Amino acid sequence: MKQGIHPDYHPVVFRDASADVAFLTRSTATSATTVEWTDGNTYPVVDVEISSASHPFFTGTARVVDTAGRVEKFRRRYGRPAATSPEELR
Repeated sequence: MKQGIHPDYHPVVFRDASADVAFLTRSTATSATTVEWTDGNTYPVVDVEISSASHPFFTGTARVVDTAGRVEKFRRRYGRPAATSPEELR
């Protein structure tokens, strides 16, 4: 790697306050606040709103939207009347 052109890559703690979970990983993100980790070292901490611990897709609480029902509702409201005989299809 060329020296002097890459950002500082260091250990950082990402903390998800909504799920009360913290992850220690490496990142280029920086923060003025720090936290003492379980290994006794102090790392910068970045607070995030959503992580894999609180995201509905990863926690299994995601809801499936009934798009077929929405389409049928739209067609009932704005679409052509349904054809009932072969003559009407022409």
